[in-house]
Amino acid sequence: MANSPNNPLAPSAQSYAAAFDSARDDEGGFSLQPVLLQYWEAALRWRYVIAGIIALCLAVGLIATLLMAPRYTARTQVEISREQKNVTNVEGLESQQEGRDLEFYATQYALLKATSLAERVARRLNLAGNEAFFAAHGAKPVEAAASDGPLDPRQIAAKRERQVRDLLLANVAIEPVRTSRLVDIKYTSRSPELSARIANAWVAEFIGSTMDRQFASTADARQFLEQRLSALRERLEQSERSAVVYATDRDIVTLESRQDENGRTTSQRTLAAADLESLNTALMQARAERIAAESRARSGSAENTTEVLTNATISELRAKRAELAAEHANLMVRFEPGYPAARAVQRQIETLDAALARETGRVAGSRQLSFREALAREQALEQKVAGLKAGLDKQRRDAIQFNIYQRDADTNRQLYDALLQRYKEIGIAGTVGASNIAIVDQAEVPGAPSSPNLPLNMALALLIGIGLAAVTVFALEQIDEGVRTPADVRRMLSVPLLGNVPLVKDDPVVELADPKSFVSEAYFSVRSTLSLTTPHGLPRSFAISSSRSGEGKSTTALALAEVIGRTGKRVLLIDADLRSPSLHALLAIDNDVGLANILAGENLVSPLIHETQWRGVSLIPAGPLPPSPAELLSNERFAEIIEALLGEFDHVVIDAPPVVDLADAPLIGRAVEGLVFMVEAEKTPRRVIVSSLDRLHNGGAKVFGVVLSKFDARRQGYGYGYGYGYGYGYGQGAEQEGGRPTA
Repeated sequence: MANSPNNPLAPSAQSYAAAFDSARDDEGGFSLQPVLLQYWEAALRWRYVIAGIIALCLAVGLIATLLMAPRYTARTQVEISREQKNVTNVEGLESQQEGRDLEFYATQYALLKATSLAERVARRLNLAGNEAFFAAHGAKPVEAAASDGPLDPRQIAAKRERQVRDLLLANVAIEPVRTSRLVDIKYTSRSPELSARIANAWVAEFIGSTMDRQFASTADARQFLEQRLSALRERLEQSERSAVVYATDRDIVTLESRQDENGRTTSQRTLAAADLESLNTALMQARAERIAAESRARSGSAENTTEVLTNATISELRAKRAELAAEHANLMVRFEPGYPAARAVQRQIETLDAALARETGRVAGSRQLSFREALAREQALEQKVAGLKAGLDKQRRDAIQFNIYQRDADTNRQLYDALLQRYKEIGIAGTVGASNIAIVDQAEVPGAPSSPNLPLNMALALLIGIGLAAVTVFALEQIDEGVRTPADVRRMLSVPLLGNVPLVKDDPVVELADPKSFVSEAYFSVRSTLSLTTPHGLPRSFAISSSRSGEGKSTTALALAEVIGRTGKRVLLIDADLRSPSLHALLAIDNDVGLANILAGENLVSPLIHETQWRGVSLIPAGPLPPSPAELLSNERFAEIIEALLGEFDHVVIDAPPVVDLADAPLIGRAVEGLVFMVEAEKTPRRVIVSSLDRLHNGGAKVFGVVLSKFDARRQGYGYGYGYGYGYGYGQGAEQEGGRPTA
């Protein structure tokens, strides 16, 4: 029965192409299996490759370990402090905060591997001339390895030194102790004594190089400061000399200078200022005296003034007058005013009054004289003060430039003093050999070799083997395009899976004779699935094809015919592979005449039908090989033969040729209801399968689905009995081990 191209049950060419593109572009797409299970299956598939690679790596590791010379590692431990010990309590050249930077320890580790340090160690131990050193590292000295003719002794020495330096750097290891300030310095060689010597010398030279760098930086700083001090000294002398010369030219005589805490001159007391201050004080005093004298001179009567009251003469005269006044009063009480004694006393009183008046007048005259003298002195002082003020003003104008000279001298003096103090401090700090590196453990001669370490080397070889095996398996998986599992059929091809046939060690035809065998159960499962592909159940006519030969299509055709015949149906098996027939050999039937004769014009079909040993199964062999099988299959006679045979048989099963490079299978597919497409597990590339399916569809054939043949369930990690109930015959799984293809 021809299959119409418009049949909705037939998959389209675009679906096959889309399925192939999806599988090609996104191989990690939807999968029914977990990722870890896929990895495990890949490991099982390539277990022999993995085992071989790991075994080879282990063998190489063992041989290399046994051939390696023993090496000894000596270790010395030091403590590197962030801050340098400050013995003198004088700040050194380096900043104390510099050691707290994150780069400090990284710098120290790099210095421990410096080329200059290796050269110092080589010179200290004279390793360039030590033949034992080269022997301890398995190296040959330069002259022994030189092939360019004789070398100059200096060239030999230079090359030896470079060779020694490179060997030292290649065999020293710097290992910081985590979360501490400790560092392990390890050196490895074939000589335990030499390893210990070099490890100890390495630390000693590291400490020495650190101190040398500090001393060198201090010496450079001292030299720089000496140059700066010399220049500042000259500038200071010049600025002080300029200030003195200018003061001399301008008659600026400094009596006293005051400086602040920074050494800057804040005020100066000159001779002119001191003179003006003294005269101004005298002027103030003279002015006060003049005011007082003027006040006394203009106060009126002088009788009750202080000068009069305190004058001894006037006081004595007044005392005598008071006595005479008392005596006169006493006389006037007893005598008349004309009494001679009274008149005599009166005349004495008058004489004393005249004397008092003269003395009082003299005192008043002295007050006027004192006022005139005070006024004259004040005026004289005012003239002198005015003269000094004019001179001081001129001197102050001159002092502006003088202060400029003075400030320049002060600045130079401050710089000079600061640099001189720093110079002394650096000199003290540079002469004290303090280091921030302390030796914790000295290197001891190792008693046992550190390498080769057989367990470690074997572990590394095992890891390398596993890694190489993983890379190899990954590469093999990437280049392997075969369909490996039933899930791959749905994921990669987007075609229904009719079933899968296991890989067995015996002849599959023999296995078919046992209904309880794995093969029989597998083909019965395929037959059951195939019965669901059409509305009327099991297709009455279908062909079996594959991409290429050897994928089990002939065996599958025979097996399906046998399984269908076992149910009481009459089945005709036709060998339509007119290029390489095989069913007659499987059933031990003569192939002298067959399908080729029918297609060539033979009208009698019944004589060409052979009964087989299988119940209900008959065979039309291929017959003689025609020169052009495609021409015979391309006419309508083949479809008419199938229609005619379906009148005598319940089902017609056709063994069709492979699809690749042949036109036979698409022609056969048009004459039947559909095809069952065989795919050999892990063999046929996906591109070939998709191309074959696409070609069948383009030829008008309907593909019912795919049968995965030669499926090794153990190799894929499924175990025995995968998908077929309880193990194909209740315990026969042990008999099925081996692995012979089913076709």
